[in-house]
Amino acid sequence: MNPFRRPAMIEFTVQDMTCGHCAATIQRAVLEADVAASCEVDVPARRVRISGDGPAERFQGAIARAGYTPVAVPRAA
Repeated sequence: MNPFRRPAMIEFTVQDMTCGHCAATIQRAVLEADVAASCEVDVPARRVRISGDGPAERFQGAIARAGYTPVAVPRAA
């Protein structure tokens, strides 16, 4: 991780995330993709927010491999 660059905030909607077990599975997948990332999961809103140094595709792929369907939320300009 570059100490001079702030980690990117990446957000996904995961409509098939319905419970705490789903949230824990997704958090585990994110941390396996980047151990230094932080991950916030909002199950009722079906949102996953990740702060990490990797590309969004890495996290999206990790969540998909865990069995879920993440859809990237466009970043505001």
